[in-house]
Amino acid sequence: MKNSRKGASKGLTRREMLKLSALTLGGLTVGGAVAGPFVRKAGADCSPYVGNCYPTDTASQQYSYLSKLATINPWDSKDPNLPLKEDEMRITFLGSMVPPARRAQQEMSVFVEVGWDSTKQKPLDQFVFDCGSGVCANYGAMNIGYGRMDKIFLAHLHGDHMSDLVHIYCFGPSGDRKSPLYVWGPGRSGVRSPKFPYTYYDDGTRGFCKTLRQACRWHTESFSFQTTSYASYERPTKKSWGLPHEPIPVGSEDAPDDAYALVPIELDWKKYGKVPGDNVAYNNPKTGVKITHFPVIHCRKGSIGYKLEWNGMSMIYTSDTKPETHSIEQATNGGNGVDVFIHEMALPPEVWTMRNMGLDAPLPYGNPETQWWDDAVAQLKMVEDSSHTPQGAFGYLLSRISPRPRLTVATHFPTSDDTVECALKSVRAHCPDIIWDIDNPNNSNLIWSFDLMMLRVRKSEITQCQGLVPNFGYSPIVSGLPTDMNPPKYYTTNSKGEIIGDPYAQIDPSTEIPATNEDGTVNYCDDGY
Repeated sequence: MKNSRKGASKGLTRREMLKLSALTLGGLTVGGAVAGPFVRKAGADCSPYVGNCYPTDTASQQYSYLSKLATINPWDSKDPNLPLKEDEMRITFLGSMVPPARRAQQEMSVFVEVGWDSTKQKPLDQFVFDCGSGVCANYGAMNIGYGRMDKIFLAHLHGDHMSDLVHIYCFGPSGDRKSPLYVWGPGRSGVRSPKFPYTYYDDGTRGFCKTLRQACRWHTESFSFQTTSYASYERPTKKSWGLPHEPIPVGSEDAPDDAYALVPIELDWKKYGKVPGDNVAYNNPKTGVKITHFPVIHCRKGSIGYKLEWNGMSMIYTSDTKPETHSIEQATNGGNGVDVFIHEMALPPEVWTMRNMGLDAPLPYGNPETQWWDDAVAQLKMVEDSSHTPQGAFGYLLSRISPRPRLTVATHFPTSDDTVECALKSVRAHCPDIIWDIDNPNNSNLIWSFDLMMLRVRKSEITQCQGLVPNFGYSPIVSGLPTDMNPPKYYTTNSKGEIIGDPYAQIDPSTEIPATNEDGTVNYCDDGY
């Protein structure tokens, strides 16, 4: 026992360290027993081993494509490209990575804005599609306040697609969201547990939001000495927003106009428009935005994709899925096609394993000394089989869409020069006419997403940009708050008889060190300095 710590930290060879990496690899993907070695099946049409991509001299720590994009500064009100055009749909990637998140890319989130209200100086409407780990830092850097993040569409309930919802929900009322948070997502999966008592879990969006509301009780109460509602707020209804049901908060004690009201809009994930209108998630006649949903195949029944239509333009976000026919049907769009098709792309299992383990090239199969490599690849092959569209399958799926989207975006992908170079080979094996032009990005009809990448979509053109943001910025600018704020839940009155928030209502200050003692001596300045 005396030497156990030393033995655990020293004397490990490079090979043994890689074995440990392989054993922990499943922590980011799946649990359970490690499967047997994966053996690639021979096939006349299959690419050679990892597509002859690795080893490569292409950089793995940069994405050169971004350097060619024009910039937009979301903090500079004089930037002529900052306000949307009246006919513009703007798509911004605030997260673009498959787990685990890395410094350059947070997990999935896509922010969509449409049109421009010149009177109110803001977009006509805006939406958040997924909100995975780390994306709130990017929203803040892009000067996107919580008040613009009040409509969130979740494709499924994996942590890398919803984990920052906690942050958005908890801190929105402390910022500029003084109204409820609305969350769309799929209903219960209907998958029965294989273990006794063979439970059908309450694993839909409503159950998720109900549990989240309860879990965040301490936070919401502790911050409720601040104002969280205003008198003139107009609550949406099933009719006004074109919802599948009335929007009702999950917490019965929450006022329906309060910022801590959490309102799920649960969708029947089995619907896909076979009966016209049966898959409408949102249809707002005031802004002209219609959002529909359709089932995809990802890990467990209940995953969905979304289609947004506005002003004669359309965007599809499939989120995570194996290659499947609903995405093709939705993108074909009755022969009209779509403007932007956002679909996930996964690395081949060998490349995924290689990158997660910090190697420069895959290892060969069937070597008894590197059985752990075979096992690690097998583990990620299981993940792919349950959940994802690898790059070759992405190319095949795209080849089946006619007419092709004006712009296809591969996302949920560890984007860098080397991974894109390899993926492009696989896609072009099925779609030789694909254009990816690093020198003239706006000529491309296929791109790979990256955090802060922006697409300015108009009928006449699609322009790619990137956000120019400060790394040391603070919260988004708060402006235009309502003037008719309701009293906070925990309040008191000041010397003028005015109702104000009471920050002392929920604490015991008996052990507090005062700024000034009763005898008038000063311990510290109460102005913060």
